[in-house]
Amino acid sequence: MMLAQRIQDDLKRALRAGDALRVSTLRLVRAAAHNLEIERGRELTDSELESVVAHEAKRRREAIEAFARGGRDDLVRKESLELAILSEYLPAQLTEEDLKAIIAETAAAVGADSERDVGKVMAAVMPKVKGRADGAVVNRIVREVLTP
Repeated sequence: MMLAQRIQDDLKRALRAGDALRVSTLRLVRAAAHNLEIERGRELTDSELESVVAHEAKRRREAIEAFARGGRDDLVRKESLELAILSEYLPAQLTEEDLKAIIAETAAAVGADSERDVGKVMAAVMPKVKGRADGAVVNRIVREVLTP
């Protein structure tokens, strides 16, 4: 089933069930996707829609950190629940051990051996882990692997 259809079907089920949080979260995703469709002048592919969902999930993670620093536990809880809903539409995230293995293999393949080569390794790794790992986490691990 296409991702857009799955989101639409889940939205209908949430409306029938009266799940206000799921409804609002899925509507936000649909609105962001719709705006991108208007911008591009065509329907989004599953990969592009997945990127929209990943972007929304990243916004939730950032909000959780900000609200936690501000002591707003109520908003941290709400954002965490929204993040859990969004995560259902994303591929499983890679563990740090898996990322380290992929990064080490890629660094060896591109001949990277120092921190100067971070950009080269990032350029080679990101397509491999797209949608399955946050770029900031990948960057941190690349720096760890390349630092002697």
